[in-house]
Amino acid sequence: MQNAHIPLLGFVAASGTGKTTLLTKLIPLLKKHGLRIGLIKHSHHNFDIDHQGKDSYRLREAGASPVMLVSPYRRAIITELTSAQEPCLNEQLTLFDQSELDLVLIEGFKAEAYPKIEVHRAALKHPLLYPDDPHIIAIATDTPLQIPDYLTQLDLNHPQHIADFILTLL
Repeated sequence: MQNAHIPLLGFVAASGTGKTTLLTKLIPLLKKHGLRIGLIKHSHHNFDIDHQGKDSYRLREAGASPVMLVSPYRRAIITELTSAQEPCLNEQLTLFDQSELDLVLIEGFKAEAYPKIEVHRAALKHPLLYPDDPHIIAIATDTPLQIPDYLTQLDLNHPQHIADFILTLL
């Protein structure tokens, strides 16, 4: 990833496996160690962060793109993408201010080449991704697995252990 200026670490799995839930537990644990964390989440679904009736929505619907919404507390930039193709993580990194961060966590973008932790729940019976993805460095799972020695197995039910693994990587 030529546009990554700091370490990236992804979390990949089938939808509904618990990537977001895990990340919401990991981020505070990593922040306790003073890490400044950014996050990029890939979605296969259409979404709106502004809603009908709001000024930003009306301005975007009128044809403005990008639209920046700013308050003393946060900033959002809404840009209409003209093509219906999947976004490229490397291109998104050019738009993501990394200057005051120590780590960018990525949720999704599983087809891209960057270090990833696979999230696996045996009860969901989804096939493991690591055999087809050489960029998976660890598997966070709720059930012990027989995996190759080059992968680290992490207990999905112990976010602190996963946070420790990430801290060791950094």
